[in-house]
Amino acid sequence: MNDTPGWTSPGSAPSDGQDGTGVPRPATPGDANGSAPQWSKDQPPAGQWSPPTAPVPGQAPAPQPGQGWGGPPQHGNWGKPPAAKPGVIPLRPLGMGEILDGAVSTMRTYWRTVLTITVAVAVISQVADILVQRFLVPTPPAIDPNASPDEAMAQLGDSLQTSLVGSIPAILILLMATLVSAALLTVVISRAVLGRPVSIGAAWQEARPRLLRLLGLTLLLPVMSAAIVFGAMLPGILLGDVTGGALVVLGAIAGVVVVVWLMIRFSLASPALMLERQGVLQSMKRSAKLVQGSWWRIFGITLLTQLLLLIVGMIITVPFAILAIVVDGEGFSGLASGSTPEFGWSFLIITGIGGVITSAVTYPISAGVTVLLYVDQRIRREALDLELARAAGLPGYGPAPGEHATGS
Repeated sequence: MNDTPGWTSPGSAPSDGQDGTGVPRPATPGDANGSAPQWSKDQPPAGQWSPPTAPVPGQAPAPQPGQGWGGPPQHGNWGKPPAAKPGVIPLRPLGMGEILDGAVSTMRTYWRTVLTITVAVAVISQVADILVQRFLVPTPPAIDPNASPDEAMAQLGDSLQTSLVGSIPAILILLMATLVSAALLTVVISRAVLGRPVSIGAAWQEARPRLLRLLGLTLLLPVMSAAIVFGAMLPGILLGDVTGGALVVLGAIAGVVVVVWLMIRFSLASPALMLERQGVLQSMKRSAKLVQGSWWRIFGITLLTQLLLLIVGMIITVPFAILAIVVDGEGFSGLASGSTPEFGWSFLIITGIGGVITSAVTYPISAGVTVLLYVDQRIRREALDLELARAAGLPGYGPAPGEHATGS
């Protein structure tokens, strides 16, 4: 039974040995990931060239290998044409640089739509976060440097509890901002692969029916991660002695390793949910199927992308944070004296501006890398490049799919 509904937005390609019409495809040798590539029955015409022969006086020399498709040599491809590129990426398996370049190209080519989405979401989230920090977050308790060890531990516990309570609203705001921007940007990037711009209204109309499912997926993954780490630490917590402390540390390390493995395994669930219109659990299974055999590659690309985004974020936010501390003299004085700083409106507004700029740059790149990883895995495993070429209306790939297949 075929459990892959395909990519309904720009074009789909089943993954279980079918060509989308219910007709099984012929078996072919496996690819580098260990799965059989699924070739479409509608292939471009074979290259037209003849074996080299001795030149005849008065006649043009016979075309040589590398002059396939009736044209000049394609830089050593020997009859293989360059990959079609209707949008921001070439329709073939992608390298890491091409994935990052595709994410940046989407932001550069469709900057009006992308920046409108990210800036609007970032401004709303930053304003909400400033109001929460100013009016809802309790003031951290003062720490007495002359307190006894027991009192110092109690004060530290109260301070950590206050910080945790204060961080919950900020985390929820960040979660909702990331959710909305990821949903809209996924639609924009999926159309950018085909070279088709999409308006904000159209992106919202396509993403809105799946926001609740995306919210469920976004909440399920961190809850599942926290449960795994806590379960791994629980035996050491129950023991409570020195051995228990060692077990807590070992359990935490083991739990984090398991969580990292699962998060990469389910890292493509979000685009699968949005573009294939699947449920939460079905999208997680779909992601696990696409990641299988490519875990380390996806882990490396994801890790490097997050490190790059962290560096970019620090480059943007650190100057704003320093400026905010300098402008807010009262908060700077408290920070210099070693007491708990109390920053005012100027500090919150300046850091908020830095947060908006950071989000406007990092959100599109992060979403773009995730979506393009999903597209790349489907190209490698399911010949999605042929389906996308048809959806883009490129000549030589058969008729373009209908409205239902393209999601237009």
